Amino acid sequence: MKKILLIIVTLIFTTNVYANSKETIKKDGFVIPTNKWKDKIQIDENFEVNNPKDKIIVIYNHGSDVNDVKSKKCFWRSELRNWAQLAGDKINDKEIMVYIHCQGQLEGDLGAKLGKAGMWMKKWEGPYPGTSKMDRRVEGNLEVIKKFVNMGVPKKQIFMSGHSCGGWATLRLTAKYINELGGGISLMPACFWNLSKKYKVKKVGYEKAMEKFHKKYPGMAQWRQDQIDIIKKGNAPVLIFTHPMDQFEGLTSDWMDDVPNFKRVVISEKKTVNGKKCNTAGSNWEEPLKNFHIIDFADCFMHYHPLIKEYIASRL
Repeated sequence: MKKILLIIVTLIFTTNVYANSKETIKKDGFVIPTNKWKDKIQIDENFEVNNPKDKIIVIYNHGSDVNDVKSKKCFWRSELRNWAQLAGDKINDKEIMVYIHCQGQLEGDLGAKLGKAGMWMKKWEGPYPGTSKMDRRVEGNLEVIKKFVNMGVPKKQIFMSGHSCGGWATLRLTAKYINELGGGISLMPACFWNLSKKYKVKKVGYEKAMEKFHKKYPGMAQWRQDQIDIIKKGNAPVLIFTHPMDQFEGLTSDWMDDVPNFKRVVISEKKTVNGKKCNTAGSNWEEPLKNFHIIDFADCFMHYHPLIKEYIASRL
């Protein structure tokens, strides 16, 4: 009877993920591979860690298509596949556990007032008035970190990571709270629309592109710069991945090279990584990569897994 009850509880609190390529996930939980190839997973919502001193926790944060307002989604199933490959691996005899943190329901004070369209249509002056969604994402992640610490996981064995806005949140949190965790892994950090593409950075150069951005959206531009100043001042030891063909911040990320403790990896290949074509989504990674902002979702990104593990080991 106890075994039957345990099976029922497990089914309630775990969700099989890779059912279709369009699936989204709106919950918190651990990424659990369910086969030896680690191409199918479950999300375990039970907030439990056995033998916490022998675990490495990576808290993974999703991106956002709405900046400062609420989002209807959190994770695309395809973005978790690379992390599924790392889940269960060991570094210095400590097992990696990947915990996804959904924050789509959050919104900033300005976003709540202006709405999605208003954030980019209304010319508001900076600095940001009140508490932003990014601020709330940072504080929300800090609370999750504290829960793991209270559970017995050593601070140095907890890492924050994220894609796009989640990657930006990783930079923000580590800048302010690096003593509360081991480090951060930021993937394609961006949270201010497709700056590289919209302002034709490749053609006109960074300075002229930013001048145009500041002129059209003064408040948004100052908000971005204020956050960059915070991140630079923090000088936290973070591993960062960017791609020059990323339409968001691919050509606007060189400021990161001025932060001494940053380790930025510029993925310079166009459609291949280490000679391998990049495919993403689909049950067998069969869809060719078209959007370089999500190259970290692609199978070719596994080339960088040893570097990620090396970084984690250096911080333990």
